[in-house]
Amino acid sequence: MNTKIYPIGIQNFESLRKDGYFYIDKTALIYQLVSTGRYYFLSRPRRFGKSLLISTLEAYFEGKKELFEGLAMESLEKDWPEYPILHLDLNTGKYDSVERLMYVLEDVLGRWENLYGTSPTEKTAELRFLGVIRRAYERTGQRVVILIDEYDKPLLQAIGNEDLQAEYRSTLKAFYGVLKTMDKYIRFALLTGVTKFGKVSVFSDLNNLMDISMDRRYVEICGVTEEEIHANLEDELQELASAQEISYEKVCAELRARYDGYHFAAKSEGMYNPFSLLNTFAKMEFGDYWFETGTPTYLVELLKHTSYDLYEMAHTETDADVLNSIDSASDNPIPVIYQSGYLTIKDYNPRFGIYKLGFPNLEVEEGFVKYLLPFYANISAAKAPFEIGRFVHEVESGDYDSFFRRLQSFFADTPYEVIVGQKPERDTELHYRNVLFIVFRLVGLYTQVEYHTGDGRIDLVLQTDRYIYVMEFKLNGTAEEALRQIEEKRYDLPFASDGRELIKIGVNFSSKTRNIERWLVG
Repeated sequence: MNTKIYPIGIQNFESLRKDGYFYIDKTALIYQLVSTGRYYFLSRPRRFGKSLLISTLEAYFEGKKELFEGLAMESLEKDWPEYPILHLDLNTGKYDSVERLMYVLEDVLGRWENLYGTSPTEKTAELRFLGVIRRAYERTGQRVVILIDEYDKPLLQAIGNEDLQAEYRSTLKAFYGVLKTMDKYIRFALLTGVTKFGKVSVFSDLNNLMDISMDRRYVEICGVTEEEIHANLEDELQELASAQEISYEKVCAELRARYDGYHFAAKSEGMYNPFSLLNTFAKMEFGDYWFETGTPTYLVELLKHTSYDLYEMAHTETDADVLNSIDSASDNPIPVIYQSGYLTIKDYNPRFGIYKLGFPNLEVEEGFVKYLLPFYANISAAKAPFEIGRFVHEVESGDYDSFFRRLQSFFADTPYEVIVGQKPERDTELHYRNVLFIVFRLVGLYTQVEYHTGDGRIDLVLQTDRYIYVMEFKLNGTAEEALRQIEEKRYDLPFASDGRELIKIGVNFSSKTRNIERWLVG
């Protein structure tokens, strides 16, 4: 019987320990962090344990030794000194104006000033922050610990509003810049967030921060490793297998496929999403727990605003400079999609310093691509799962005519402004490619799909238990040309000795009608 109490939604280390919640010991890494450096920045996706990390550091620097009983920290730390702590949490605010941000800063500055005093000459937020740090040090005789959680929340909420972003950057750059000028008074500082707004942004003056987001030493500081699952949850794995009526090996493979796969550095161990993992063990059933807690609306708007090719997004190759920071003036949505946890590192070429990205796991892939569908096709979000189910049923039963009529309906009546931007010809082609990518990526979760695109054409192979479909899609050509290409390129050759029925289909898409014009079976 599952007797563990899982800390779902619990972000306070003290209450977690006192109330007997399950905890995977990360304190050896935390001790390494505090004993080998002073200024850090960490980027991780939402619900990945950043706030709990901040709270654990707060308990440590408050000298609360009793909370660490039985953990690695208990034997590592000998002195347990108590430091003044300034903890700023930007997680809860709704930041739709500079005034709303200032209300939050005013509130926390007021609370700090109640503890450490004020000065009438400190008129701005950054001057008040500076004064609090100095007085905290003078009154306690100890240097100050500064913990800033979700530093980027206002900036994320203002994506797409360049004027508001500029005001936030200006305000936060000056506020966070105090960390550099007050170095002699600071014992330790950590800023966490989902993203890193770089170079010409809030971090341009903070070159004393060590970014550990892609540091192999700290890959495991948030999230759960496979080894930690087996060391802490072995009985629960057996119970989950029994509840799902599958074998122990299959339950481990299912967990891995659904929730593992986050790689935060080159050649590093994959990390499991802790939120989805804990929910699965608490409820003893699989679910899209992480994805259901937040919709990536701002990412979809960014993809559409930049007219981005979704196939390219899912097969991106880039370098560390791009992954490490978000330039607000850039039209590249990849850094924010990667840092938000919807893409992860799949491979690395050390010779050229190139990272290959992809979806981390099935939960993210299915959730994200399914969420994209209503933004690109004539279908409601509520009907999307049903339509995908019908697609799968049609290809599995050999009913390709119904499949293509359903696909036509996805293009039909789509508002012109959804498709066409500043370059109508380019955007019409891009829209057609993006809808096909979404549909076949979702169908591919239930069947086997190989999908390739380039030079105005798409070819794919779709395999079910009974059928093998070889399809060629043309833009502004003819279905006959598409079918002829299948024959000339011998796309069907690898399946010549396969016992399943082989179906070759040439398809033409017309940019004039913005729909599939015709399909032809050979």
